[in-house]
Parts: sequence; C-alpha cells; structure tokens
Amino acid sequence: MFAPITLPFGAKMLFNTVKLKPGVSFDDVELAVAEMCNVVKETYGGDKGGFVAGQVFKFTGFVSEGGSLGESAAGDEHYAIVTYWRSFEEHERSHADKVFTSKFEALAAMCTETREFGYDMLWQGTPEGG
Repeated sequence: MFAPITLPFGAKMLFNTVKLKPGVSFDDVELAVAEMCNVVKETYGGDKGGFVAGQVFKFTGFVSEGGSLGESAAGDEHYAIVTYWRSFEEHERSHADKVFTSKFEALAAMCTETREFGYDMLWQGTPEGG
C-alpha cells in the first residue's frame, strides 16, 4: 500500500485535483478515497484494465518562487490524486464502469470541484549513481 512505484516510460498520467466542501476534512473523505483507490488498483490493475500506479497528495500551501512565473498567489486547499495508466482509453473505460463510478460518487458528494487532466510522459530520470 505504501511501497515505492516504478513507472514505465510512456505511461499516461492523470492529475486530478479535489476541493472539499467547506467543513469537510480529509479525515471525512479518507475512507472514500481509500475505497476508490483500492477499486482502481484491484479491478483495473495491469492487464485487467491498464492501471499502472497511483498516489494521493495534500497541497501544503507552498508555492515555489523560484519555479513559478507570473503572479504567485497561494493556491486553495486541495488534494491531488495522481494515477498512471497505459492509455487514456483504458482510463476512460475504467471511469465509465459502475464499479468505479459508485466509489467516485461517494467522494464527489463531499467535494465542491474535481478536475482531471491527462498528460503524456515526455521525460523521466534519476540521478546518476543512485
């Protein structure tokens, strides 16, 4: 559950931002997120549906001055669900499946907004010697 991940070059990355309703905390949605992530991993993993790996992050409020151009304003509190897939088509099939939508609806009921953007991997690397 908390193991490092390895991504094959060419994986598709889906970046989903999740903003919770006022008064809702991550503690309130943690079970819904865990159930949704488990369904994705177990139902659509590998040859069953193209899911490669995933991660969940909480925005800390940190905005890099050195890495940001333009006006840098603090972002709203949100969470990021990052998933990696073999293809966008496999991702979309999984998200149209009733098994997934029932879990996503439980999370969405506690959110003001979710947005999911897809990215093609263009580069990956690690430091030399480690």
